Amino acid sequence: MINRNLAKVLSFRYKIIAFVLVMLAAGLVLLPKYEKHEGISPEQLLSNAISPERYISTDELADKLINQDPSFLLIDVRDEESFKKYNLPYAINIPLEKLLDEESETFLNQDEYNIILYSNGNFYADQAWIICNRLDYKNHRVLKGGLNEWFTTIINPKKPIENMPKITFDLYSFRKAASMYFGVAYPEQVKPATDTKNKPIKKRVIVRKKKKMAAEGGC
Repeated sequence: MINRNLAKVLSFRYKIIAFVLVMLAAGLVLLPKYEKHEGISPEQLLSNAISPERYISTDELADKLINQDPSFLLIDVRDEESFKKYNLPYAINIPLEKLLDEESETFLNQDEYNIILYSNGNFYADQAWIICNRLDYKNHRVLKGGLNEWFTTIINPKKPIENMPKITFDLYSFRKAASMYFGVAYPEQVKPATDTKNKPIKKRVIVRKKKKMAAEGGC
């Protein structure tokens, strides 16, 4: 029994490693400047990639948006057309294929904000994270589940059944209030509650990182 459980754990880990390597290979296709950057070692990249800390949940992001947390920057890595149809508040659109453009680097390689990357699911955002992490860009995370998870948990949260624990109802209450904040109306809603009424949106000033002077010499 123990051997079977160990085999399952090892199989799961190998699947994660295989997935990361596939993602890395896909990311390197989009990395024309790869030879110009030393970045981090493949071992460190793999260690970072399998860490659950690189993800942020939709609940955490919703809380940050509602409280107008100024410490993070949302970057949508989908194409421009998808971004125009729907995007998260304050998000900046940097399509995956433009990730290594000079203008994009001023947002991605800086120390003023924590970066949160998102796409419809995890696939494109994970590729963007791997490329940025390989180049040793700091403070990048991925919205777990992307917009698909955002709609399921925040915009259209599922009401728990009666026999579920209190913590589940507390989470539902938060998500329902969050969905109202982001514009969802409920039949029983007479008027927005005080704590869910939209706050005035403050204009966020994005600080571009000053371009470093190229070092002389070398190749």
